[in-house]
Amino acid sequence: MSRPRLSAMISACAVLSALAAPLVLTVPVAAHDGGSDPHTAAHDTQPRPRGKAVVDKAEAAVLGQEHAEEHARARLRAEDLGDYPQPMRTGRLKELTRSQVAHNARFSPREYGAFKEYFPSPDFAVHVAQLPTGKVLMFSFERIETNPTKETAPTQIIGKANAGRAYLWDPGAGSTAKAFTKVTPPTVAMPDGKGEPRPAPFFCAGHAFLPNGMLGVFGGNLGGNHGAGAKLSLVFNPWTESWSLNEEMSVGRWYPSAVTGADGRILIMSGQSELGWATPTPLVERFPALSRTVPTGKNDVPTDVPVDVFKADAPYRNDYPHLFSLRDGMIYGLGRDHDQQWRFDPARETRTSLPGRPGAALRTYGSAVPLPAGFKGPDSVLVLGGDRKDPNTYQLVGDQWKAKEARAFGRTQDDTLILPDGTLFTVNGSFDIRDYGNGLYNPNADLKYRQTETRDTDGNWKLGPAQRLPRGYHSNAVVLPDGRIMVTGDEAQQIANDPDITDDMDGSIEIFEPPYLHNGERPDLSAVPGRTLAYDSRFTVLTSTPDDVRRAVFLAPTTATHAVNFSQRHLEARIKSRADGSIELQAPPSPEAAPPGHYMLFLLNEEGVPSVAKFVSFGPPR
Repeated sequence: MSRPRLSAMISACAVLSALAAPLVLTVPVAAHDGGSDPHTAAHDTQPRPRGKAVVDKAEAAVLGQEHAEEHARARLRAEDLGDYPQPMRTGRLKELTRSQVAHNARFSPREYGAFKEYFPSPDFAVHVAQLPTGKVLMFSFERIETNPTKETAPTQIIGKANAGRAYLWDPGAGSTAKAFTKVTPPTVAMPDGKGEPRPAPFFCAGHAFLPNGMLGVFGGNLGGNHGAGAKLSLVFNPWTESWSLNEEMSVGRWYPSAVTGADGRILIMSGQSELGWATPTPLVERFPALSRTVPTGKNDVPTDVPVDVFKADAPYRNDYPHLFSLRDGMIYGLGRDHDQQWRFDPARETRTSLPGRPGAALRTYGSAVPLPAGFKGPDSVLVLGGDRKDPNTYQLVGDQWKAKEARAFGRTQDDTLILPDGTLFTVNGSFDIRDYGNGLYNPNADLKYRQTETRDTDGNWKLGPAQRLPRGYHSNAVVLPDGRIMVTGDEAQQIANDPDITDDMDGSIEIFEPPYLHNGERPDLSAVPGRTLAYDSRFTVLTSTPDDVRRAVFLAPTTATHAVNFSQRHLEARIKSRADGSIELQAPPSPEAAPPGHYMLFLLNEEGVPSVAKFVSFGPPR
């Protein structure tokens, strides 16, 4: 080989290494949109052929095969940059920052709260979970596209490019790259005929917490036929920060829901089967199977544990129904279709029908929350978003629906959180799936979808500050133990506004401080019992400000995706007595009131300012 040729190759390393990315074979146009939704025709499109990452034989001879493959991948990514140039991404983020500052100048932090931080993240955070260690688990997929007007996820991909990824963010470590740790899922060989092992493609799965604080994750993407369901069953262990594989489910599930019941077992429903799109499964499964004990200790790591089949079915026509375990011990499954509202009895394994939900016949992805109801746990659910034309909210109480106070406008893809003081906070949202008000796959968004909205304890809503990025489909938010709100998700918007698309920081996180963090000093919470607490028992917590405490609240940590929150719950704790340096509290009365597991305990003062939470756990189940 000539010296100029060799010199050119070596010089290219410095340029191309910054563009290195996972091998991309094809780019599908078919949307990863998870709903047979009349508002989008994305599933009618077909994959668009695209160039392969071709290895230069001369480069391979000089640099080695692996290094030459990196160059090939980098060249492919460079082609993507021509589709959506970096200056456009940089300019968008600059303009969004400017408009956010201008809009939010009118809102007092004491009354409305304030957005305070914005920083890059290594993951899109299609899925999030606030772990009992204080860290946040984020997981999604390895991207196959850097143009936000095209499909980013490997929904249609068969083989190793269809892979999952996961990271932990430690808020206590700050917001730099050092605060994130990669926790790659187990390597699996999917039954797709390729025989190519890769990190488990668990994106668009369902997930819920086990009593020992571990997260069960069920389903994912098999690839092909506009999205097919995987039979994956995994558990993430927050105590060792590692994954374990369990026995496969009996059916594939893409876009399923999951919920933890009073017995500590997880019910898994809905999702597209392994046969591909438009094959929703009515089968309900349970983890762990009744033949296995429920894991309650930190050393009870489920590995090779099976599911079993629940006797009643759940024939949802559309995916990701909202599931709630309420104080009566029943599981309420609120489907996207108005006529698919059901109650499941975990003990009898039966399903009964509930009245049809008011409003539109079909609501696409939108939030729903179990409303705070004191010491005994929630007994009603409020359905909010999912219909861009309907700003009303609807409360299910027992067997009846009630139309409740409307929000300012209808939105889909929104995330609504219960805050420690019992208020509700809506963030994120869009006009429709991958439509921010200006057409499908156009990342330019109407400002109104960036506005937050808060509901006070009397049920009244008010608009508030705007977030920096519009975040719709695949957006997420969680309440952190310090009472702040982590806002993330929506890979299209994160890619469209990436300040450096060539680095490894694909995503972004924004931090919101609710009004209660701008209204004085926090009460102190110094220590809580480290043991698992029995239901209805009394326990003592240490505080240097016992006389300032007016309320004590248990808030379940969030695990969410696709505007569906699988675990939210808010309970008041009875304050039984006070002493110098301590307060005696009473645990929830039963596992029906609070399913066994970990909860954030907040102490609040008269102004509603919360302490920094500490985790307590209740159980075991009966």
